[in-house]
Amino acid sequence: MLRFSKKHNYSGLLICVEGIDGSGKSTQLDLLYSWLKSKGLDVLLTQWNSSELIANTTKKAKKKNLLSGRTFSLLHAVDFADRLERTIKPALKAGFIVLADRYYYTALARDVARNVEPDWVRKMYSFAIEPDLTFYFDISPKDSLERICANRQPKFYEAGMDMKLSNNPYKSYVLFQNRIVEQYNEMVEEFDLIKIDALDSIHSKQSFIREKVLELLKKNKIKIEE
Repeated sequence: MLRFSKKHNYSGLLICVEGIDGSGKSTQLDLLYSWLKSKGLDVLLTQWNSSELIANTTKKAKKKNLLSGRTFSLLHAVDFADRLERTIKPALKAGFIVLADRYYYTALARDVARNVEPDWVRKMYSFAIEPDLTFYFDISPKDSLERICANRQPKFYEAGMDMKLSNNPYKSYVLFQNRIVEQYNEMVEEFDLIKIDALDSIHSKQSFIREKVLELLKKNKIKIEE
């Protein structure tokens, strides 16, 4: 099974967070971003599916529910490649700490959950560089759904309605997200993902993350302001 093409040799660091929606990963990444900035470090935050090159195409296709599993994978691969070459790599070369809200693992988890062949997805993303640190926020689909529904309803593709697992969007969400969680759990050991209990307190999770990041900074001889 393919993993990454190689470790990067840039002066910066690539730190990623992964997990299904409602896991709190984005909140934790925002807190980490603010903390690192307060320590005098150059930091860049990048998000999944945010490339301007492909954003309109993806949005239109989603609106019309036109995406098959492979089409979904291809569009996100284009988005990822554009952000990697235009945003992530230049920032790493300049010595920035790049914080990625989702990375290659999201594609593998979601695409395989949509019955796309694992080898095919891995070959698609074989150009990806290996992160220096990746946190996986573990949460059950039911707890995830409860958090999401506090503010909104699950979206069509988020609920896996395209998979026709159930006509009920809430039931479909749990079934589809469970498939994604299964893929993440298989990747934890293979890719050395650092597993975090998403139900822990915000403070507890952030303290743990900062501890691991400090270890990484020390290992790479990156000094921070006290």
